[in-house]
Amino acid sequence: MFRYGMCALLVVGSALVVTGVYAGGTLKSGPQVGQEVPGPFHPLNVTGEHAGKKACLYCLNSGNPCAVVFAREATPAIAKLLKGLDDATDKNGKANMGSFAVFCSSKEGLDDQLKKIAAEQKLKKLVLSIDNPAGPKEYSIAKDAEVTIILYKTVEEKDGFTSKVFANHTFRKGELNDAAISKVVGDVSKIVK
Repeated sequence: MFRYGMCALLVVGSALVVTGVYAGGTLKSGPQVGQEVPGPFHPLNVTGEHAGKKACLYCLNSGNPCAVVFAREATPAIAKLLKGLDDATDKNGKANMGSFAVFCSSKEGLDDQLKKIAAEQKLKKLVLSIDNPAGPKEYSIAKDAEVTIILYKTVEEKDGFTSKVFANHTFRKGELNDAAISKVVGDVSKIVK
C-alpha cells in the first residue's frame, strides 16, 4: 500500500513540476517594457496610404504613441485584436495614436486575406503589412510567438527623444482569447496619457 501511495505521489509531483515549468516558462518576443524600440524597417504595406509599396510604418508614426502587432497568421482572434486596436487608435486621435500590424509570413495569397480582414472589420486607421517569416531582425520576434504586441511612445530623456516600450504582450498559438485582447486594448491607456 505504501509503495503504491509513493508511486502515485511521485507521478502527481512530476506532473506538477512539468506543468509548472511549461506554465512558468514565459515567452519573450520583441523589445520588452522599458527598452527602446529598434527603429525603422520596411514591410510591404497591404492597406493604408502606401498600399502595394514597401514603406516604414515606424517612420510614419514617428513621435506618436503606437500599437504594433507582429502576427504569424490571420486568424479570427487576430482579426478581433486588430479591430480592438483600430477602435482604440480612432478613439485616441487627439493623441495622434498610430497602429499597424506586420504579418511575418510568406504564405501565398496573404495580401488578399488581409484586405478581406480590413474590409470585414471596417479598419479605419490600423495599417496591415507583410514582412519575412522571421520579422524585422532587430525586433527579435520569437519563432514560438503566434502574436507579439508592442505598445510604445516617444519620451524625452537627457540625451534627447527616444521611443520606449510601455507594454509587451506575447502569445503562443491558441493563447490569444477575448480576455487577452481586452487586456491588450486596455493597456493602450499606458501610451496615450
